[in-house]
Amino acid sequence: MTTPSTKAVESDLDDINALKNLKDGYDTMRKEISRMVIGQNQVIEELLIAIFSRGHCILVGVPGLAKTLLVSTLAKTLSLSFKRIQFTPDLMPADITGTEIIQEDKISRDRSFVFMHGPVFANMILADEINRTPPKTQAALLEAMQEHHVTAAGHSYPLPEPFFVLATQNPIEQEGTYPLPEAQLDRFMFMISVDYPSADEEMRIMQSTTSIQNVELSKTLNAEDILRLQDTVRRIPVGDHVFRYAMDISRATRPNSPEAPDFIKDYVNWGAGPRASQYLILGAKARAALFGRNYATTEDVMQVAAPVLRHRIITNFSAEAEGVDADKIVKRLLEHIPRPTEPSRQ
Repeated sequence: MTTPSTKAVESDLDDINALKNLKDGYDTMRKEISRMVIGQNQVIEELLIAIFSRGHCILVGVPGLAKTLLVSTLAKTLSLSFKRIQFTPDLMPADITGTEIIQEDKISRDRSFVFMHGPVFANMILADEINRTPPKTQAALLEAMQEHHVTAAGHSYPLPEPFFVLATQNPIEQEGTYPLPEAQLDRFMFMISVDYPSADEEMRIMQSTTSIQNVELSKTLNAEDILRLQDTVRRIPVGDHVFRYAMDISRATRPNSPEAPDFIKDYVNWGAGPRASQYLILGAKARAALFGRNYATTEDVMQVAAPVLRHRIITNFSAEAEGVDADKIVKRLLEHIPRPTEPSRQ
């Protein structure tokens, strides 16, 4: 007879094995992606953390840094369906979600409305240059990102699972763009900063892209594996001191909060909401899982703080005048807030 304690032990063993598989899969994915994309290790890590947390990402970087190539390569290594949507000023919501058309039955000649699925019906969506389309079209992604379904003519159509939106944005060319509303920015778990490669990496990029290369990528994880690992990540335990640390960070970004330090009140108009606190914990859990640990620490929270908070901290004119951006504020905040002592682990 199987007792509850026996089931608990079996569940723990399953989770331990799943975490080992996740770490092995992470190492394999990095090796596979590095065959196509040189460098950007931090970006890859943050992308995978978001994916295993069931989160969406927005990648910000100047043109030519392989943002699109990175996302498409990631989709191939994960055996997921992938669609790229090029956001332009004339893009309409139906161009993303799909639309109803009249279709005639060849036998009965009866006519009826049939919903034609748009490109959003894929596991991984690349919303390329998302800020180049008007807010009305940007909002077409809101329901999909939050509810994982699309509503048309009163009917809901579920999206394939797992479902991720990975958007890109050019930070320097703002002419003809439409800034994303804060409500939509908040739907993205991470804003990932894609920086220039090092000199060594740029040399390797030049050598590899100016010669003939036929790279066959190996499949690592499929949709069922990812869904199972997402559940495993959610079951990773988190100590109360880690919850408290994540909450202290989020609350300290709010200028009207009593916990906010003076530099937040000087430079910030609006701080992060409760969703940031949730994402700090989920990101910490997923990061721990990627490194093969079955527990999350305050160090994990620190490592995901910048991508979680940089698009949720709205700076004021004083910050802009003094060259203080959200990343500098997050760095100063992490230095300001004391980290709890981690309990010893045998």
